Amino acid sequence: MGRIKDDPDAYVRRVLVNENISRWRGRRWREVSHAELPDAAAVEGEDHSDLRAALQGLAPRQRAVIVLRYFEDLTEAQTAEALGISVGTVKSQARDALTRLRTRLPGLDAVGSA
Repeated sequence: MGRIKDDPDAYVRRVLVNENISRWRGRRWREVSHAELPDAAAVEGEDHSDLRAALQGLAPRQRAVIVLRYFEDLTEAQTAEALGISVGTVKSQARDALTRLRTRLPGLDAVGSA
């Protein structure tokens, strides 16, 4: 306690930095609850031409990330390893791709948010 009494500026600065970091971390992605569950999985034989067209409109890396993460059900780390990219790149590519897909296919709002 004597160190704080002698130089409170460093202690206050550290407290402010820690609080700012905690506040920043609190804004990260959070799970969103929905009142209703999405419809059941696609039924065999359904027409997926809209989804295929929307996927074709993505950049190749974004398309690869989406397919590996959500169709092949790989983890972020497994996807990163398969593509030879970092986990952070997988996260950002998936986020950007889902944003583009949601604008083209509004029914995809529940994908990737759980």
